[in-house]
Amino acid sequence: MAEVKIQQSKIDAVKSLKEAFGEANDFIFADFRGINVEKVTELRRKLREGDAELKVVKNNYAKIAFKELDHPEVAEFLVGPTAVAMIKGEAGAAAKTLVEFESETPLKLKSGLIGGELFDLEKIVAFSKLPTKKELIQMLLFAIQGTTTKLVRTLQAVADKKAEEGDASAVPTAEEAAPAEEAAPAAPAEDAAPAADAEASAE
Repeated sequence: MAEVKIQQSKIDAVKSLKEAFGEANDFIFADFRGINVEKVTELRRKLREGDAELKVVKNNYAKIAFKELDHPEVAEFLVGPTAVAMIKGEAGAAAKTLVEFESETPLKLKSGLIGGELFDLEKIVAFSKLPTKKELIQMLLFAIQGTTTKLVRTLQAVADKKAEEGDASAVPTAEEAAPAEEAAPAAPAEDAAPAADAEASAE
C-alpha cells in the first residue's frame, strides 16, 4: 500500500510539472546553490514582472515531464540542484534578469530552451543583450517622434521663408510710392470756337 501511495505521488508530481511546463513558452535552467532565501525571493519577484516564474524542481520528475512534452534533450541539463525559469512572456526580458542576477549572486545558468531551440550559456548571454520587444517599440517611437519633429521644423522654416518673401513683395518701390504729377487741364473745344468768330467779325 505504501508503495502504491509513493507511486501515485510521483505521478501527481510529474503531472503537476507537466501542466506548469505546458503553460510556458520558453525555459532557462539554473543552479541555485549558495543563494539565500531573500535573494531567491527577489529573483522570483523580478521574473514575475516579466511574466515568468522560477520553480525549483526534482530532476527525475522534470525529465519525465519534459520527455512527455517532446523535449527529452533538456535531460542533460537536469543535474544537481535545478531551478527552472518558466517564461510565459518575453524570453529576452527574463534572460536579461537572470544574466544580471548571475553577475551579482552565486546563481549559475545552465542552459535554455528558447523558441524550441537549446541555448547554451554563451547563447543565453548573447540573447540577453538583444533589445526586448518593449525596448524596440520605445526605440521606434523615439525615431518616429524625432522624424516628426524634424519635419515640423522644416515645414515651419519653409512657411517662415515664404512669409518673409511675401512681406518684401508687398513693400512699394520708390516710383510706386511717389504721387503722380497732375496733368494741366486741356481747354474745352467750345471755348475756342467763339474766339475764332470774334476775330472774323472784327475784320
